[in-house]
Amino acid sequence: MKNEIDDLMAAAELDALLIAGSTANNPAMVYFTGIKPISNTFLIKKRGHDPVLFHHPMERDEAAGTGLQTKNIFDYEIYQLLEETGGDRVRTLAMQLQRMLKDFGVSGRVALYGEVEIGHLFASLKLLEEMQPDLEIVGEDFSKSVLTRARTTKDDDEIFRIRKMGQLTTSVVSDVAGFLTSHSVKDDLLVDREGNVLTIGTVKKRINTWLSMRGADNPHGCIFAIGQDAGVPHSSGNDDDPVAIGKSIIFDIYPTEAGGGYYFDFTRTWCLGYAPDDVQAAYQDVHDVYTAVLEKMRADTPFREYQIMACEMFAEQGHVTIMSDSKIEEGYVHSLGHGLGLDVHEAPYSIHLESNQDRLRPGAVVTIEPGLYYPKRGYGVRIEDTIWVRPDRKMEILADYPKDLVLKIPGV
Repeated sequence: MKNEIDDLMAAAELDALLIAGSTANNPAMVYFTGIKPISNTFLIKKRGHDPVLFHHPMERDEAAGTGLQTKNIFDYEIYQLLEETGGDRVRTLAMQLQRMLKDFGVSGRVALYGEVEIGHLFASLKLLEEMQPDLEIVGEDFSKSVLTRARTTKDDDEIFRIRKMGQLTTSVVSDVAGFLTSHSVKDDLLVDREGNVLTIGTVKKRINTWLSMRGADNPHGCIFAIGQDAGVPHSSGNDDDPVAIGKSIIFDIYPTEAGGGYYFDFTRTWCLGYAPDDVQAAYQDVHDVYTAVLEKMRADTPFREYQIMACEMFAEQGHVTIMSDSKIEEGYVHSLGHGLGLDVHEAPYSIHLESNQDRLRPGAVVTIEPGLYYPKRGYGVRIEDTIWVRPDRKMEILADYPKDLVLKIPGV
């Protein structure tokens, strides 16, 4: 949480954090500013001090709305610096940053964050280090960085926002289920009242519309994959494919608050009308693993333990797993889950390696998503929910939804 940042900075021997970029879809910046329409800015967090947001004067009201200490970036006489450097924007930015850091007493080791065009900023920061020898700009291992570790646990407001996104997400999922089951069947394909075949692309357009109507963004799209595509975990599905009965559909949806805030992540596997025996058997195996893992999960335990447990259970069921062969393309081919927040994938991570020391600390929000994938057999299965490790150490599904495999289609 944010109240851990100074201690984490001290442990990492960091004197300050420098965050660059806009506040749109920029998790490190949004962590401090919230969702505000502020473009191309900088934020400095000096250890032991409150963060300072540097803003363009035309965005002063939006900057003030963050509740942070703010500073007009034009106080650093950017146009004058451009004249002095003969229009050299790399040197101008280096001089501007030098004045900003000096103004707030920042020197020593400064960690860089943010999402921005890297080439220009990289050149300016290299020059800045030459101009200010007492300054060292450093990068961190993303999985162990100060902000990654701070964001591993969530406060009450963050949980409220993720839960709200979960409720929004499952309402869209319900709309999709209703839309699918409102169709008729012709030659094993879903058709509308005019006899037009329903396609994957049409379903995705509906999903985007329903998310937008509810005030959510869908920056990474979603997975709505059928048959063989469902057997490839991150295949988003072919827009031209028809929606057929009796084939597995993996529906993985991971929208965010409009403007790039908190995500939700959710997956269901459906068969329309009926499920073939092999899909039903695979689904039961996945469901058994999901249920056993969720019942076993405890606060403060290593997340990797549950990935190992899932691999062992799948192996006992007769499936090959990533723990026995890291190059497999069929069976259980990925990790059990991941943290969720301002990124759709963040710490803690569940990879089974001994080097992974991530634990399920109270306050963590993680996904649990076991799956089995057999593209050559024409199917894949995954069940995913987002889980909150509550302060009382209990596990809570933040937005539950039925796990029925078969969606009934009239006449099938």
